[in-house]
Amino acid sequence: METITVTSPYDGRHLQDLTLMSKQDVDAALDLAREVYEDQSKWLPKYERVAILERTVEIMTSRIEELTRIAASEGGKPYMDSKVEVERAINGVKLAIEHMGVFEGKEIAMGHTKSSANRMAYTMKEPIGVVAAISAFNHPLNLCVHQTVPAIAVGSPVIIKPSLLTPMSTLNFVDILYEAGLPKAWCQVLIGEIPESEYLATHEKIDYLTFIGSAPVGWYLNSKVSPGTRVGLEHGGVAPVIVEPDADIDDLIPALAKGAFYHAGQVCVSVQRIYVHESIAEEVTERLSAAAQKMVVGDPLDPKTEIGPIISHKEVDRIDTWVKEAVDGGATLLCGGEKIGESCYAATILLNPPKDAKVSTKEVFGPVACIYSYKDVEEAFDAANSLEVSFQASVFTKNIDMALHAVRRLNGTTVMVNDHTAFRVDWMPFGGAKASGLGLGGIPYSMEEMSKDKLMVIKSNVLQ
Repeated sequence: METITVTSPYDGRHLQDLTLMSKQDVDAALDLAREVYEDQSKWLPKYERVAILERTVEIMTSRIEELTRIAASEGGKPYMDSKVEVERAINGVKLAIEHMGVFEGKEIAMGHTKSSANRMAYTMKEPIGVVAAISAFNHPLNLCVHQTVPAIAVGSPVIIKPSLLTPMSTLNFVDILYEAGLPKAWCQVLIGEIPESEYLATHEKIDYLTFIGSAPVGWYLNSKVSPGTRVGLEHGGVAPVIVEPDADIDDLIPALAKGAFYHAGQVCVSVQRIYVHESIAEEVTERLSAAAQKMVVGDPLDPKTEIGPIISHKEVDRIDTWVKEAVDGGATLLCGGEKIGESCYAATILLNPPKDAKVSTKEVFGPVACIYSYKDVEEAFDAANSLEVSFQASVFTKNIDMALHAVRRLNGTTVMVNDHTAFRVDWMPFGGAKASGLGLGGIPYSMEEMSKDKLMVIKSNVLQ
């Protein structure tokens, strides 16, 4: 049997050895999930699902420190942010429990035509079927919760394939679900390579695929799924920010620093392209550069660390190459632009990189932000909208008319006003359009995606 070794992205420290699963293991998992879904006598009543998820919350709450250290160790997100991730994950389970109380169908009007007289109709919610979840490395616990708990809440069995770089949080969480009383058939983990992952995602026994990761892989899987499979894709963006002359600079500097450098920029909605009006461009660049240079880079397990490691040395090298390419093309390096050891990269700000540079057109997924000065805000909007991605965007202004205009003009599926693009709470709709994804995440929205409506129409002569 083949195995993989999970190591710390910061110092290469050995964390865990895991056995890889084969296609035969995938078949066994699919058969088990399919069996419980197709036999309604094996479905878990809603009150049992509620009780299991309530116990899950209790167990997670008692192990916050352990869960935090696992996530920080395998993913490299700093301790302070990993702890927030754990707290968000716990709240995500709570949100699912709460939404189960209002997760319901509705009456469909009848009788307003002669052909529909003497009838009443209602929709009811049913689980969509077997869910396949392919997850990413950057939020190993919270993404697992978002891809499994909504399925469990609506009664759909789920099989999750975590990133091989960060599988420990998923394995730990699923063990907590079992400890809370969830039968194994309702949530299984696949530790598999690319062929096994594709086999799972495109199998005819899958009814819904939730994928978080790169756009090329996501769109490829979308083209290969079995007919009738519903798909949700979450890719990335090259998040734009518009900064108008009347913006509150004291407020926006810490917001942009957090949005750009949180988890070393390894976030799908990380601040990347900042368009600043020329009248305040010099002040914003100086102050944001000063803030970036003060950020603590290093060991993710150190509570003082603000920027941890990049997930792999290969990615560190790629980021460095992209930055150097931009500088060679005419960008001004305001700060950073260098490796810190083998695994970290300094918080980097580039001024006016070329429009066709990789840092201007592709998702860096590293601690790199680009500032561009503008005269006319309409030109800034055009530049912000010029790429085939559409996720979260933001505008900083005190002018309500400009704020509303920006919300209309920016292509983002979400537009923040006076906040950075990486803001998220787990009950809001979250997802990209165009190349950035398909469908919506967020606990309540994922529950909708992982269920289906069944319509009942009753005919009776006593009805009007």
